[in-house]
Amino acid sequence: MSILLEVMNLSLDYGGANAFAGVSLAIENGEMIALVGANGAGKSSFIRAVAGIERPVTGRIIFAGRDIMALQSHEICALGIGQVAEGRQLFASLTVSENLHMGATPRRARGRFKESINEVFALFPRLAERRKQVAGTLSGGEQQMLAIGRCLMGCPELIMLDEPSLGLAPTLVEEMLKTIRQLNKRGLTVLLVEQNVAASLKLCQRGYVLENGRIAMTGTGTELLNDDRVRQAYLGL
Repeated sequence: MSILLEVMNLSLDYGGANAFAGVSLAIENGEMIALVGANGAGKSSFIRAVAGIERPVTGRIIFAGRDIMALQSHEICALGIGQVAEGRQLFASLTVSENLHMGATPRRARGRFKESINEVFALFPRLAERRKQVAGTLSGGEQQMLAIGRCLMGCPELIMLDEPSLGLAPTLVEEMLKTIRQLNKRGLTVLLVEQNVAASLKLCQRGYVLENGRIAMTGTGTELLNDDRVRQAYLGL
C-alpha cells in the first residue's frame, strides 16, 4: 500500500500554549487508524490542523504526495480530505437535502452529485425519509448520519471523524461504528477520533495514543488493547 497522509513533526500553539507538539503519523491508502487519548490531549486540534482550520507552527503535512501545509481549508477539502467535526456543525435551519447539497460544493464532487446522494441515502435510509426535514429538528443519531453524509457528498479519499458517537445511545453507537467499518471496507481511508477507546481500537487496524500533546504509543489495535498502560489509563482495567 502507498501512504495517503503523512504528518511529520507537527506542532500547534494556542496563544503560546501547546495544543500538541512533534506529532508524526502516517496513514496508508485504505487504512482505518484510531487516534485516542484523554480529553484535552490535542486530538481535535490535530484534526483541525490537518484540515487547514488551524495553522501549525512547525512540521509538514503531505497528502497524496503533495505538501498541503500552506493551503486553505477549502483547498484541502477540494483535494479529497473530508472532516466530520465534533458536535456535527450542521446548517440547523436548512433541510437534510440542502445540507447534503452544501457538502457537494467541491469541484471534484459536482459531477457525481446524483450518484453520491443515492449512495448516502442507501447508507442512511432514514435521511431519505427525512430529506425535507429541517436538520435542527432531527434526533442526535440522525444529525450524526447527516454530518457523515454531508462529508461523503464531497467525495473524500480520506475522512476524519471527530467523536462520531458523542451523545448517542449505546445501540446507535454500535450502528454508527458498523457504518464507519462499512465505509472503510468500500475503500475509504479513515482517521477516527473516538471517546470509546476500546471500540475504536477493536475497529481500527492501527492506533496512536496521544498524551499531553505528544504521541506516547503506537501499534496495531490489538497490541494497544492488550497493553497494560492503555488498559489502566483508558479502559479502567
